[in-house]
Amino acid sequence: MNIAMFSYHTCPLATLGGKDTGGMNVYVAELTRELGREGIHVDVFTRSQDEHVPHVIHSLGYGNRVVHIPAGPEVPLPKPELASYIPLFAEEIQRFAAEKGIQYDLIHSHYWMSGIAAEILKTVWNVPVLQMFHTLGLMKNRIAQSPEEMEGDYRINGERQVMRTADKIVAATQAEEAQLEFLYGVEAQKIVTIPPGVDIARFYPIPDDEAKEAIGHQGCPRLLLFVGRIEPLKGVDTLIRALALVRQSGILESECYSLAIIGGEPDAPSEVMSAEMARLQALCSELGIGDLVVFLGKRAQETLPYYYSAADILIMPSHYESFGMVALEAMACGTPVIASQVGGLAFLVQDGITGFVVPGGDPLALSKTLTRLIQQPELRERLGHQAAEYAKWYSWDKITTRIKAVYEELTGQPE
Repeated sequence: MNIAMFSYHTCPLATLGGKDTGGMNVYVAELTRELGREGIHVDVFTRSQDEHVPHVIHSLGYGNRVVHIPAGPEVPLPKPELASYIPLFAEEIQRFAAEKGIQYDLIHSHYWMSGIAAEILKTVWNVPVLQMFHTLGLMKNRIAQSPEEMEGDYRINGERQVMRTADKIVAATQAEEAQLEFLYGVEAQKIVTIPPGVDIARFYPIPDDEAKEAIGHQGCPRLLLFVGRIEPLKGVDTLIRALALVRQSGILESECYSLAIIGGEPDAPSEVMSAEMARLQALCSELGIGDLVVFLGKRAQETLPYYYSAADILIMPSHYESFGMVALEAMACGTPVIASQVGGLAFLVQDGITGFVVPGGDPLALSKTLTRLIQQPELRERLGHQAAEYAKWYSWDKITTRIKAVYEELTGQPE
């Protein structure tokens, strides 16, 4: 079976923590590797953003390729501008397939812009399309706190178009399934709910001392951790305010903790630093906790198991998460998670078993749960052990088996 995997706006090989890199990148890369292990050929097509990067890269194993397609200027572009190059992207994929003499049995597209390209090639190749959105524009608009955070009609209309033309849609959780049905009117039989997976051969509990040595952790022996894009919907300001409340309570006088924030570009010159990064750094100074918080910037995927294992607690204070890949990776490393009770996180984090869920955007509630875990090391240890065991149910071999079954249903053929 030959699969054409579309990830138009972001490359699965990109370093995590950037503006458009996160769980979707990991999903595409890991699923492609596991499919290759199962004997399924996958070509991942993404728009070229750097003319100096080879257009075809064999880095996902088993002969599976990442193909960087020139479509417009080979530089990062704003998403509204990206949409105009989708037809050219589809045209160049068609050219690649013809030159290589390969026929694809199915298109698996990620995010709505990939779905538009898939719609074009679905007709040309006469193949089915499996779509995954990862985030939904209407949900992002529901939690937007300013006009700048709102998604434009071009995205909402694009999502609706893709939902009409895709043969099947993968929802990451029951929450996303409900959002597709009630916000967009997608018929239930068109949706299959399959969560993302985790590579338990990479993400597993590493001894604390070895993990801290690997990341060069110095200073306070205890570590709190945030991993993700630096944007308002991630709720990092809620975490910073909660940490300030914990300090005010006096708890940190006897417990030496620091907070590491992975993501973004904290050392960028002020004229190009993102507004959210500048706001968060200013907030730390305003609240007098600049000495407790370190902004680490982007980190490669292979270093994350060390950070997760070194941390006592991972915190995900998001206002919206379709799933929460970071939480799953941390749990696989034996680290308990405190997460907002939103979207996929409310299903993934088992309250009182693998961590705790708290109301989103509530620094006081978050500070109380942080204090409880900081003060109870035996509770952290128990939750961490249970988290690692629970994460095994999401191993990529289990998840890929379910994805393969959808492929076979849509194509009418076994692998």
